[in-house]
Order: sequence, then structure tokens, then C-alpha cells
Amino acid sequence: MAKIVGPGSLIVDVTGFAPHLPVAGETVKGTTLKFGPGGKGSNQFTAAHRAGSTVKIISRRGDDFLGQILKKHYETEGMSEEHIVVDPQDETASALIEIDEKDAQNRIIVIFAANEKVTGEHVLAAEKDFADCDVVLTQFETTLDALLTAKALAKKYNKPFILNPAPYLEVPVEVFDGTDYITPNETETLQFTGINPDSDENCRKAAEKFFEMGVKNVVITLGKKGVYYSNGKEEFTIPATSTKAVETTGAGDAFNGGFATAIGEGMDVKTALYFATCTSGISVTRRGSSPSMPYRHEIVELMEKEFGIKID
Repeated sequence: MAKIVGPGSLIVDVTGFAPHLPVAGETVKGTTLKFGPGGKGSNQFTAAHRAGSTVKIISRRGDDFLGQILKKHYETEGMSEEHIVVDPQDETASALIEIDEKDAQNRIIVIFAANEKVTGEHVLAAEKDFADCDVVLTQFETTLDALLTAKALAKKYNKPFILNPAPYLEVPVEVFDGTDYITPNETETLQFTGINPDSDENCRKAAEKFFEMGVKNVVITLGKKGVYYSNGKEEFTIPATSTKAVETTGAGDAFNGGFATAIGEGMDVKTALYFATCTSGISVTRRGSSPSMPYRHEIVELMEKEFGIKID
């Protein structure tokens, strides 16, 4: 069983579903509204937990109505809250999500709130868990101070450092330097490298840009076109699953949680990417972000069904 630690966001999703997304000035009659646990960090750690990992997220929330939703989620899942600071003076973060029922696409406004108060000191307080973890997992919905401190601890204890560079932020190159695995999607790849990964050649060129920044392994998620991987010496593309999407919110988070679990268990990169692809492929067949994350037996079954790969 892999152990995964890192700073990450805690956000409650407020999701509305409608036949189509409104244009400016338009009111659309929706079909339903749901409140649920989310946030890139929490989603990724939930995905990793359900995929078979022991997880410890370093984060912060309020003790308000939205905070209780997150509290219930962690208690129900049996996930550790040891490094989650709860402050009654904080506002729990939220995401306003609109879902187009026609094509499962989304539009999101995120209010980071308490997540912006997570510091390097919070991360250092969890150093004992970095010392014996298998993977450090991070994304950009926490502070750079927390992220860089986590990166430094990963280096100190020689642990794989996975960075999901989402959502896009203008950051100093030191954030990328020494990163073991970077996992941008198509849009983020374009934003960080200036190259649209719309072909094998452009994926290769984008990867080279990341290598110049000091990244060791590049994983570009390409939606329905699968996943591109390169370490500068070898490259390949993993196809997407044939599952039908009903909501894509959290798909990238599912991928990262699955990938971190697989790397933490010592799987080779190609097998880890198949595992991550199946984790994501199942998540899009369900509504919600954290609640849509699949369980390990489902991932294992899909790997064998879609790709003929058998694992425990």
C-alpha cells in the first residue's frame, strides 16, 4: 500500500446542471443543484485513497456549513484529517460549477478562501509523514510557499515529487526545476510552454520545453486522445478508455490520484499511466468530483477489460 502526502486544496463544489450553458445575459432553466466535497487537492487524495493508498493531505478549512460537508466526507471515507487546520474564522473554499448535460463540459469559478492561508510551516509540521511516504503529490490550488516546502522535503527524503500544474499560474521556474513528474493537460501545456500539444511532434516539443525547466518526466493528458509520456529518452502515448462521459469535472484529479498511487506502489511508468487512465476513465461516467472517484477493484477490472493488463 502506497503512502501519499502533500499540500492540497479543500473546496466544496456547488454544481448546477442544465440542458446548455447560458451565454452572457441569458437565464437557463436548470435540472438540479448539488453540494459536494471537491478541490483539486482533496479530489486527488480521495482518488488515491480509493485506489488503495494511505493519504495525508495538508490543508485548511473553516468550521462553517461548507466545512461540515468536507468533514463528513473525510469521516465517511476514513481519510486522515491530521494535517487539516480548522479555523472558525476561515471561510471554507467553494467552486461554482455549471455542467452542460448535452456534452458534459463545465464552466467553473473557484473561491480559494482558507486554502490561501496554508503555509510552509503547515507543511513542515507534517515532516514525519514525508520521511516515510512513497510519493509527494501537489497542485496549484495551494500556496507556492506550501508547494515549494513540500518539494524541498521530497528532495530531502528522496521521494518522487508529482506536480499537477493546475490551475494555470504564472510561477517562477524554480517551481518546475527538479520535479520528477509533471502532469499538465492540453490547455496547461500550451500556457506553460507556448506549444499546443495537438500532434506527436508538438507534444515532443512541449516536453522539451519542460525538460529545459528542469522537469524529469512529462505526462500530458490529452482527453479523448489519451496520454503522452516522455522522459527525453523514450516516449509513447497511452490511449483513452472507451467509457462514455457524463461529467468531466475531476477527471484530471482522478488521473493524478491514480498515477500517484501506481508510482507509489512501484509500478513502471507505462503501467502506472494505464492505471491512471482507467481511474480517470471511470470517474467521468459519474457526477461529482470527489464522489465520482472509483475504487481499486473497478480500476483493476477496467485495466484488464480495456488493455488486457492484470494487476492485484
